[in-house]
Amino acid sequence: MKNKNVMLGAVVAACVLSLCPGASAALAEPAGAGSAGSTVWLGFAAALTMSLCVLGSAYAVARIGSAAMGAAAEKPELLIRSLLFVALAEGLAVLGFVIAIMLLQKIQV
Repeated sequence: MKNKNVMLGAVVAACVLSLCPGASAALAEPAGAGSAGSTVWLGFAAALTMSLCVLGSAYAVARIGSAAMGAAAEKPELLIRSLLFVALAEGLAVLGFVIAIMLLQKIQV
């Protein structure tokens, strides 16, 4: 199931970028260009980055968190160790946020 979801996301992203001529060229433009097309594509890239990272992080936290609580119910000394893995999954959302902010800083007003 999860392999199908990953493949579906990759196919959708590839289709969007291949159907829009100049999408990769708009992302590759220098920051000083400031054309409307590059602004739209940078905003789209930031939104896509943030949404995919948050969805992936939510999925990971749901799976790891439920397993961690199940393990902690049987062995309470595993709670702190298992919360480390939940924090690592949360880090994915933080990294997506940082990358989205970096992309948005390239937009010239």
